[in-house]
Amino acid sequence: MALGLWVAAGSRLEPPELGGVSHFIEHLIFKGSERFSSWDIAHLFDDMGAEPNAATSREHTIVHARCLDEDLERAFELLAEMVARPTFAELDQEREVVLEEVAMYEDSPIEVIHDDLAAAVFGDHPLGRPIIGRTETLARMDRETVGAYHEAHYVNRGIVVAAAGHIDHALLCDLAARHFQPEPGVVVPRADGALPAPRHVASFTRKDTEQYHVCLGGPGPRRGDDDRFAAFVVDTILGGSWSSRLFQEVREKRGLAYSVYSYTTLYADTGMTAVYVGSRAEAVDDALRIILDVLGGLEDDMTEAAVERARNHLKGQTVLSMESPGSRMQALGRSVLTGQPVLSVDDILARIDAVTVDDARAAVRRYWDLDTWSTACIGPDASPYRAVTQGFAWEER
Repeated sequence: MALGLWVAAGSRLEPPELGGVSHFIEHLIFKGSERFSSWDIAHLFDDMGAEPNAATSREHTIVHARCLDEDLERAFELLAEMVARPTFAELDQEREVVLEEVAMYEDSPIEVIHDDLAAAVFGDHPLGRPIIGRTETLARMDRETVGAYHEAHYVNRGIVVAAAGHIDHALLCDLAARHFQPEPGVVVPRADGALPAPRHVASFTRKDTEQYHVCLGGPGPRRGDDDRFAAFVVDTILGGSWSSRLFQEVREKRGLAYSVYSYTTLYADTGMTAVYVGSRAEAVDDALRIILDVLGGLEDDMTEAAVERARNHLKGQTVLSMESPGSRMQALGRSVLTGQPVLSVDDILARIDAVTVDDARAAVRRYWDLDTWSTACIGPDASPYRAVTQGFAWEER
């Protein structure tokens, strides 16, 4: 079975001077609680053969575990203690671990480029900041600062319990009541809904790399938008499958890249549609021109055959993913935490099936408008990238 505790605390809720505190707390909760030391937590999970983990996003944090059915009560007790009553022991030592993670991340342009794109698309808005934080902000965080942030965000009304597998729902509710005390009157902090105006910038970061790493993207659908399923269909046709336009045109036909794909990210009040490609200096110019050509003709690519193929692909991927208790737990927890309806697999399949060619074309016009897109690049020399970003406002880091 899979068990998760979802917390309404993510990087977009952080003030600039606390950038990375949500991710830092994600680490620190494994270092001990009021009842269990870090050693206790480690060996109790190991004794169960369980797999604990945690992750931080821009809008939430999840602490979760896979365990045997008979170990639910002990796993729940451990996760609840970690989330609700951490002691923030070994803070300075764990800070060094996180700083090493930041250094590793900054050495990986294939990861950094996606945050660079978010910064290009959203500018100074919190959605444009890296989840992991920055060395200078993490270095200033002390126990008092971290504790105050935890006290404000890790509150009863801002925590969702989700589980999937062979679950006794009544037992789960009893465990939640047992380990989380009522907090009447507590206000769950929410993100400021104000968003920046669409940008049209080209950002370049000079780094001695073997490949140019390039992302292009712009504002996408919100998590609750009805047309998000049409956007998923478009994304699949564009670069979300082996038969997609980008994979075929850039990789299969011309050999200009090993990795090229598109993706769509949903947030509460906006989203992002994006494309990634990694290509060598001698090929990046051609690769980007092909990508721009594909994007320019994307609406015409929304044919009945293409839309049907994308619908079938999405339905198959949805059903296969739901064979995992972890995936079901993720879907449940995310929906409840963000106030979205909990859709059954049949509901999701029906919404995918309902997407028409006209819906897909309308989504292209709304979310894949290059005039509202920005782009980011990491590479050794700006020249090949700059040659194909005429008309974008230029930003060099």
